[in-house]
Amino acid sequence: MSDGQAREVRTTCPYCGVGCGVLAGVAADGSVSVRGDPEHPANAGKLCSKGAALAETLGLGQRVLTPEIGRKPATWEDALDKVANTFSRTIAEHGPDAVAFYVSGQLLTEDYYVANKLMKGFIGSANIDTNSRLCMASSVAGHKRAFGEDLVPGVYEDFDLADLIVLVGSNTAWCHPILHQRMRAARDRSGTRIVVIDPRGTATSAECDLHLALRPGTDVQLFNGLLAHLVRTGAVDADYVATHTTGFDAAAALAAADAPALERVAEICDLATGDIERFYAWFATTQRTVTVYSQGVNQSAHGTDKVNAILNCHLATGRVGKPGASPFSVTGQPNAMGGREVGGLANQLAAHIGFDDPAAADSVARFWRAPSMVRSAGLKAVDMFEAISDGQVKALLVMGTNPAVSMPNARRVREALRRCDFVAVADVVRTDTTAFADVLLPAAAWGEKDGTVTNSERRISRQRRFLPLPGESRPDWWIITEVARRMGFADAFAYASPAEIFREHAALSAFENDGGRLFDLGALKETGDAGYDDLQPFHWPAREGKSGGERVLGDGRFPTAGGKARFVAVRQEGPALPAEPTRPLVLNTGRLRDQWHTMTRTGLVPLLMANAPEPVVDLAPADAAAIGVTDDALVSVDSRFGNVRAKVRVTRTQRPGEAFLPMHWSGRFAARAAAGLVSNPATDPHSGQPELKHVPVRIVPETIGWEGLLITRRDLRPTGLVHWSRATVDGGWAYRLTGGETPDQGVLLARGLVDAADRNRLIEYTDRKSGTFRAAALDRDGVLAEAVLVAAPRQLPEAAWLLSLLAAGEPLSDIERRALLSGRPPVPQPDIGRIVCSCFAIGESQIAAAAAAGAMSVAAIGKALQAGTNCGSCRAEIREIVDENRLQAAE
Repeated sequence: MSDGQAREVRTTCPYCGVGCGVLAGVAADGSVSVRGDPEHPANAGKLCSKGAALAETLGLGQRVLTPEIGRKPATWEDALDKVANTFSRTIAEHGPDAVAFYVSGQLLTEDYYVANKLMKGFIGSANIDTNSRLCMASSVAGHKRAFGEDLVPGVYEDFDLADLIVLVGSNTAWCHPILHQRMRAARDRSGTRIVVIDPRGTATSAECDLHLALRPGTDVQLFNGLLAHLVRTGAVDADYVATHTTGFDAAAALAAADAPALERVAEICDLATGDIERFYAWFATTQRTVTVYSQGVNQSAHGTDKVNAILNCHLATGRVGKPGASPFSVTGQPNAMGGREVGGLANQLAAHIGFDDPAAADSVARFWRAPSMVRSAGLKAVDMFEAISDGQVKALLVMGTNPAVSMPNARRVREALRRCDFVAVADVVRTDTTAFADVLLPAAAWGEKDGTVTNSERRISRQRRFLPLPGESRPDWWIITEVARRMGFADAFAYASPAEIFREHAALSAFENDGGRLFDLGALKETGDAGYDDLQPFHWPAREGKSGGERVLGDGRFPTAGGKARFVAVRQEGPALPAEPTRPLVLNTGRLRDQWHTMTRTGLVPLLMANAPEPVVDLAPADAAAIGVTDDALVSVDSRFGNVRAKVRVTRTQRPGEAFLPMHWSGRFAARAAAGLVSNPATDPHSGQPELKHVPVRIVPETIGWEGLLITRRDLRPTGLVHWSRATVDGGWAYRLTGGETPDQGVLLARGLVDAADRNRLIEYTDRKSGTFRAAALDRDGVLAEAVLVAAPRQLPEAAWLLSLLAAGEPLSDIERRALLSGRPPVPQPDIGRIVCSCFAIGESQIAAAAAAGAMSVAAIGKALQAGTNCGSCRAEIREIVDENRLQAAE
């Protein structure tokens, strides 16, 4: 698309469900810059650290650019024929349920739509599910039980208007930082109280008015206690309940029996009675209350009941869909909601139509003119991979996701992929999952494709193409359409553009919809290509002939048979797997501040890797002491499903008896650190969402004989080690190596790792007595190509100087060559330390120095260094550094 003219394209960020607007600037030479779109209502020009670094993720070095069959280059014709013919043959021999699609919230709505249409309308199976099943399926199920439809009643403006914001299982400061900024601004501006309900101390709980660090899995108990308190204190809106709801008496009775007194709630939740009293009083007396819930609620074997326990409290007080007063599910992926709209989940059909209404299913069949319309739900994600493992599903298409890492019990998922008769994968880069592909299809990446996404507040925005398609990559909608045509469905998939798909999607939402479903885009079903290109962000519903509204359900009318919301009686249930004598700790998993999913994008940006460059498991001080480990010790984390290895971080943010492991580390970045390997595959009976927040584990120290650091330009996968991980750095990679043998073994292995075409340019030093080995290789121009350091545990020198030499890419001076083997610069240089503020590349040492110089608050640090003044997700860490400096100054 480069025509030598500079331009700026309005598009949407491909990360979380906030749906921030992005302005992608393309210079005359084709280089790209990114900034927040000041006119987009979701973010008003702000971006988090990940969004601000999007331009750095556009390189082609890791891309899949050519179709492959059997890991060999192939033409698109041959690859598509192979996929279509294999699926057709499998269906003919074994029936439609012998095939499946596993897709992604990274897809655009138009991609999702054609995939769902092909599977459910023409193949005749509902075996299409999405990684959004791991993200928000419990919220979907809870919404449908209470409201009759999967509806988020609130909008982002509610954060500005609320007097109380309750965050349940939602670390918004890290996971949705632009929304957290709005919450903090409301707190600063008008005194809005913020309550955080989360077992862990997080960046979000560091800036709140009340942190309820409850025992994991006891959310239903806490909110049943709240409902019982609302009844006891007369805080229920009796008129609203009588006029607009059903089922209140049963829900209230069960809540009263489940939580008969504050003391009982406090005992089960492991909270102070006074803290519970304060929360209940604030909720009861604050009309403008928004409750935000996310993965800490959803990712549970009882997630749907947790959602309904929250919704019950909002229904009891009439706080649904009103300005500053609503329950609010925030999604983790950029188009999780778009997938919900088109039926990307196995238990939905399309356009918010479910399988429970045969007449509605007939309506979709008529609209699509579908010859093989499916009439019942298909396999949800966990069950789908079980069916693959058992041989029931024999052909699988995976699009834009990495289940070999992200699924729970990932070892069994990998075995299923290995056993599957046929696996096709459409993706942008090589992943742990593409390694199992019989056919690999190169998909278009962000910046190369056109379509729409829907954010957490039901706002639809355009993602616009601003880069040419590299190599032979193609958009996902095109891939699906071409497969469908080859399977004999050409007339139904005669799309030439995403605009055509969007028009059909909008028309289906309005087809035979008399208002019974609130999801309706009928006003846009005739949108022309130019109108689609210029589509501005808008909330649905957008009914034909009617003006839209930002909020839904605020009028008290619900899309149920009787027009009333439904209370759902729920009770506190124990965890899917209770603690075991041999596995006494409970492991929680979740996001890091600067990383995304399995790091296929963010892992390639040095600045985003700098804050947390290796896998780390968080432990409370008492648990670390009991295990016999301290910071940076290597440990094995074992559950009944598998094991991983990670370094230890001892922190008081963890409750005793619990541990936390980030979800992001894949086989591309570490030897064995994927949280999915140890996660619990037990699922919620209503939503099918797996229990990713609670699994019993045993943590034991690993015996190691040496540690090493390899700094190199090369993309390697080391072998023969106890553990390794790597981080992208400027100019290449930094590998952290750990061995279990003597330092001598480390010396031999490290010497084998060094790559020097000309051994005359190899500088080497060995001290066998201390187990020290250091070597550096220079290229023909005298530029550092790589360096390796080996030492006894915890004896490695700092690597900042060597990393700076690799990044500089300049010939070394004689004095620098002589200093190489020490690992230390010949002239002392300032070291900024570990990056704390990724937005402005401000390090820990810089913040500590500013604090020592008198900047003794987060605001003062921001004024001195800018740190914490953009997305704000580093503010809690800045405060920790300032507080530590204050304590040292007082000693």
